[in-house]
Amino acid sequence: MARISSAEARRSLAAQVKRTAREAGFDLVGITTADDFVDAERVTIDRINKGLMGGLPWFHKDRVKRGCRPSDLLPGARSVIALGLSYRSDGPSITDNEVLRGRVSRYAWGRDYHRQMGQRAKTLVERLEALGQSKGRFYVDYGPLPDRAIAQRAGLGWYGKNTNILTSEAGSWVFLAEILTDLDLEPDEPLKKSCGSCTACIPACPTNAIPAPYTIDNTLCISYHTIENRGSIPSELRPRFGNWIFGCDICQDVCPVNEHNAAIEGDEAFATTEVDRAYPNLITLLTLTKEEFDVRYRGTPLMRAKHEGMQRNACVALGNIGHSAAIQALRKVLLDGSPIVREHAAWALGRIGGAKSEEALIVAYQSEEDEAVQAELQTALAQLARP
Repeated sequence: MARISSAEARRSLAAQVKRTAREAGFDLVGITTADDFVDAERVTIDRINKGLMGGLPWFHKDRVKRGCRPSDLLPGARSVIALGLSYRSDGPSITDNEVLRGRVSRYAWGRDYHRQMGQRAKTLVERLEALGQSKGRFYVDYGPLPDRAIAQRAGLGWYGKNTNILTSEAGSWVFLAEILTDLDLEPDEPLKKSCGSCTACIPACPTNAIPAPYTIDNTLCISYHTIENRGSIPSELRPRFGNWIFGCDICQDVCPVNEHNAAIEGDEAFATTEVDRAYPNLITLLTLTKEEFDVRYRGTPLMRAKHEGMQRNACVALGNIGHSAAIQALRKVLLDGSPIVREHAAWALGRIGGAKSEEALIVAYQSEEDEAVQAELQTALAQLARP
C-alpha cells in the first residue's frame, strides 16, 4: 500500500473541512495559516494613530495586536478557516410617492447576522472534532480577529478600495466569520485580483469618507454615525446623509463587481419582502415608544442603534427630505423626546422651514433648558430668519 505524504494528508483534510463548512451552511470557505497578520496589525494601528477610528474607544491598539496574533487567542492554533455567507437580496421596492421613508443597509434587512453566523460556526466547530480537531474557536465580527485580512489571505476575496472584501461569487454582499483550529490544513493562496484602475466608490461617497484608496475615515462614515455614534451627528455632515437611517450601501451599490459578479443569492434569513424592514416609515419610527421599538426590531441589527439613535436618524432623514408632512411628528419629539432627539428634530424643522416649523421652534425654545438643544434651536431659527 502506498504511503500518503504529509502534504497529501493536509490537502485531503482541507478538502474535508471545506465540504463540512458548506454542509454547515456557508457559501464560501478558504484556509490560511495561523501565522501572525503582520501587515494588518501595522495598517490598522496606523489608522488608529491617524484618528481614522475615532468614536470607537473599544477599538484600541492592544485589541488589534491580540487579534492579529491567532496563537494568542487559541494556543496551539495551526490554521484559520475563513467563512463567508452571502446576504445579497433585491428586497422590496417603494413607489415614488412614498417620500417619508428612510433607508436601511441591505445587511440589516433580515435577522441579526451575528446570531445566524454564530450558530452555523458553532455547528462547524463541533463537526470538526470528527476530523481530528481537539481545539477550535469561532468568531463572527465581535471578536478581535481581523476578518477581512483573514478572508484575503485565505483566498476568499480581495480588498476593494472602499476597504470591503470583494468576492468573485458574491461581490461584497457577504458576511465573514472564522474558526481558529489546531488542525494542520493546507492553506489556500490569496487571489491574484484587484480593483485595477476602478475608483467608482471613492467619489460616490457623499461624506468623503474614502479619502484615499483602501482607507476609510470612520469619523465621516454614514454607517458609523447612524449605528455606532451615540451622540450628536456633526451638523455639517447631516445634509449629506440623505434618507439613510441605518448604515449605508452607496460604495457597494456603485461597485461594478457587485453589479456583475454577485451571483450567489443571499440566505433567506437576511432577506425581506416587508417594505418597512428595508425602508421604514419615518413618521411611524418617530412615534414608536421604546417598548414598541424593541418589540418590532428585536432580533434584527437595528437594535444596535437603539430607540434613541433611530429616532435621531429619522429626524435627520426627514430634514433632508424636507416635506412639510413631517412637521407635526417632529414637533412632538421636539417637546418630549430625549435631548439628542430634540436637538436633531430642531435641525430638521429648520431645514423644512415655513411658518409651522418656526412656530414649533419658538415654542420649544421658550421652555428648553438643555444647552445643546438651545443652541440647535437658535441656529434653526436664525436659518429661518434669513431672506
